[in-house]
Amino acid sequence: MKIVRIRTKEGISYGGAEPEGIRVYQGSPLVAWEPTEVVVPFEEAHLLAPVFPTKVVAVGRNYVAHAEETGSEVPEEPIIFIKPATSVIGPGAPVVYPPDSNKVEHEAELAVVIGTVARHVRAEDVQSVILGYTAGNDVTARDLQRKDVQWARGKGFDTFCPLGPAIETELDPLEGLAIECRVNDEVRQSGSTSDMIFGGLKARLRGKRMIGGVASEAVTVLRKVIKLAADGHFHPVIDRCYGFSKMIAAHAHVDTGHKKGNVVVKIAAK
Repeated sequence: MKIVRIRTKEGISYGGAEPEGIRVYQGSPLVAWEPTEVVVPFEEAHLLAPVFPTKVVAVGRNYVAHAEETGSEVPEEPIIFIKPATSVIGPGAPVVYPPDSNKVEHEAELAVVIGTVARHVRAEDVQSVILGYTAGNDVTARDLQRKDVQWARGKGFDTFCPLGPAIETELDPLEGLAIECRVNDEVRQSGSTSDMIFGGLKARLRGKRMIGGVASEAVTVLRKVIKLAADGHFHPVIDRCYGFSKMIAAHAHVDTGHKKGNVVVKIAAK
């Protein structure tokens, strides 16, 4: 199932992607929900981040290639950092370039949506607390990250965590998802989740998101088998991510006067 969150004239609701549009649900998939008779056409849907997390917990330098490209050592233990909830935006929302940075980069991520309150989860039990997976973009002010001892400023600005648009509940990241990034249709990164250094997950809070790193250069896109395309074919991202019925994609427009462009992070059928 592809779970989305949309804004309608009645307010903000969760929904499920269907061939003809988004079926609106009452309630929340994190607690209890049920379908309604309302279906919103894709072209009329105002997509938001598919969940608003309490925080985003991330694993830094989780790929050998990413550590090498930044001139850093491969960590012996997971490097954990947190992005605040205020950094989260939905598909198509603008990423604001902070005035005190001259080097903002994008990192595509596989985001894990934790669907229940949990703690000290064993690796073999982790699927029981995962609601699903979505695409994320760990936008980073690289010059500020390198200047500071901790990463809160460089990775925590408002709009620095585009997510969505859909949570895919039928995805197995252990299959080895190919990771790729495109900026203005140009491939900037390519890798695989099978290249992760640390693959285990530990959950604590409902609605929390966990994201891992990516390999090679600055901006990335995720793609691989997740059974999203109804007709079995790969479909390119279309403007404003209305193609999410065919894939998961996080699409951000960057417009800072002197820096403009479209950055797409996606997970799609290969």
